[in-house]
Amino acid sequence: MIKIDFKKEYKDVYKPKTNEVSFIEVPKLNYLAIDGKGDPNTSQEYKDSIEALMSVSYKTKFIVKKEHGKDYVVMPLEGLWWATEGMDNFSVEDKSNWNWKSLIMQPKFVKKEHFKQAKEKVAKKKDLNSLDKIEFIEIDEGLSAQILHIGPFVDEGPTVEKLHNVIKENSYDFNGMHHEVYLSDIRRTKPEKLRTIIRQPVKPK
Repeated sequence: MIKIDFKKEYKDVYKPKTNEVSFIEVPKLNYLAIDGKGDPNTSQEYKDSIEALMSVSYKTKFIVKKEHGKDYVVMPLEGLWWATEGMDNFSVEDKSNWNWKSLIMQPKFVKKEHFKQAKEKVAKKKDLNSLDKIEFIEIDEGLSAQILHIGPFVDEGPTVEKLHNVIKENSYDFNGMHHEVYLSDIRRTKPEKLRTIIRQPVKPK
């Protein structure tokens, strides 16, 4: 059985070049998602969301593999971030007023029924605070600018600034939320080697 890695299937979306801003067309994709608010570094709600998403994503994968003979690599954690006052007031330095949507992308052959089965199975084995908050959603970002940041999350500021400057220089406006894709396992990766995609949906002015 071939194991599909959708980071390779969607190479433009999940494999940008380091320190180089690129404009891409992000297709409609399905995700497991949880909404929340607060500084991700101190919020227990944020930690709970990750545990719930990971548990259900892996259980969904095993259900699909067993029942339909399709195997795939569970995708990395992602996050949409925005300020309560709107994107114009979004700052990577001040995280206290952040709203977030934690995400894990799901292959097209994963259906809501698989998600529901996985959620029920996880609930029987684990008491997870955020389990009931998980939704199965579709996101259509479309035209987006993105760049690969290598290093600690606290050092993202200049990378984000570079991305925003290129967007403005090319006569685009923001058209969605600040999006991050966490390609590295934070538990096993040194901060200076963390790889994070920084993405911003855009539209012509």
